Amino acid sequence: MSKIFLSIIIPAHNEEHRLPASIKKISDFLQAQDFSSEIIVVENGSTDNTPAVLQTMVNDYPQIKVIKEKQRGKGLAVRTGMLAAEGEYRFQADADLSMPIEEVMKFLPPVLIDIPVAIASRELTGSRRIGEPAYRHVIGRIFNLLVRTLALPGLQDTQCGFKCFRADSAKAVFPLQRMNGMSFDAEVLLIARRHGFAISEVPIDWYFDPDSRVHLIKDSLRMALDLFTIRRNARNGLYDPR
Repeated sequence: MSKIFLSIIIPAHNEEHRLPASIKKISDFLQAQDFSSEIIVVENGSTDNTPAVLQTMVNDYPQIKVIKEKQRGKGLAVRTGMLAAEGEYRFQADADLSMPIEEVMKFLPPVLIDIPVAIASRELTGSRRIGEPAYRHVIGRIFNLLVRTLALPGLQDTQCGFKCFRADSAKAVFPLQRMNGMSFDAEVLLIARRHGFAISEVPIDWYFDPDSRVHLIKDSLRMALDLFTIRRNARNGLYDPR
């Protein structure tokens, strides 16, 4: 068993303003727990001062590990972090912490026991979406309908940026990931299902960030097209267990 219980993995592209506050919240939270942990920040292709900010934080927070990726892509950053992590549980978190970090306990034992993949959901009973414009919610639901139709029937919210993989599921799923961009969420969940890993949706509180990096129309259209690539990859056996 890994000596580290929980790895928090944060993809970071041009996050110089949001990272300091978010890392402090995560670090303060983890230090108050009775389990071992690490924070892995994957900086990928930033053009602002994110690398310098991270270097300062490494000096201030010894549990942080920084990985540099020259290429952009959230999917690439998450895959890199998941495969570099040492935790028994590996939790993907967005840098804006639109889900308060305290909610991570909902994804771990003893709340969830023996669950290989747990994903945050903004759509279940008990979930709260706070401050989100109605039009964004509508477009998100349309995209989720496509995801459920083309790839992942039954899952109500595949695109929320907070997901937890048990170490064995992460090691099986992420080496097969091919999507480096925003569509990777649907892809890795489809891979997980093809490998027989159960996926549990967890209701959360989620706060809309007006500084969201998602370009709603453009990114939604790109991800919709990517769903067909993911289906083709699945038909061609690229995600099958090896």
